Amino acid sequence: MAGTSSQIVAGLTAAAVTTVGFLAYQASANVPAGLGGKARPSASPAAAVKAPRDKRHPDALPSGSGKGERVVYSVDDDRVWLVGETNRVQRTFKVTPGSVDPAPGSYAVMSRSNAITGTDGTPVEHVVRFTTVGDVVVGFSAAVGETAGQADSSTKTGGIRETRTDGDAMWNFATIGVPVVVIR
Repeated sequence: MAGTSSQIVAGLTAAAVTTVGFLAYQASANVPAGLGGKARPSASPAAAVKAPRDKRHPDALPSGSGKGERVVYSVDDDRVWLVGETNRVQRTFKVTPGSVDPAPGSYAVMSRSNAITGTDGTPVEHVVRFTTVGDVVVGFSAAVGETAGQADSSTKTGGIRETRTDGDAMWNFATIGVPVVVIR
């Protein structure tokens, strides 16, 4: 009898794993174009050029970073702006990038996780993912119990670390589908 029960459990487990795999494939194959996480072509070749900055106000939102509600991330300045529908900055803060930077362009939040372990082994929370670079997933996160620190350069990481307070703000702002504009 014990052999029969274990065979039934093994069969049900295999069926469940197969079903989940099939559903995951279907979901990834049917993601709307705007949520695919890939950069959309820029209307201008200037996207690769550093966006103009207000020299008197270095924390000011760079011009040319889009319109409407969005997250703006500067890979050169290691800064994020959370911009509301009326183009007003709701919050800006410094971040610590991982070892892999996303290319300048327009993305959208494609997935979120409340709490996971980062690729560097650090427990993180409020993970907001928006693209992949090769096999590295890129997104914002806050280290649990730590302040944002330098990424281990020997590990390929796409985690852009925020403080826990800034991570809370990002989590509340950047829901699935919210645009993420990466600039120089």
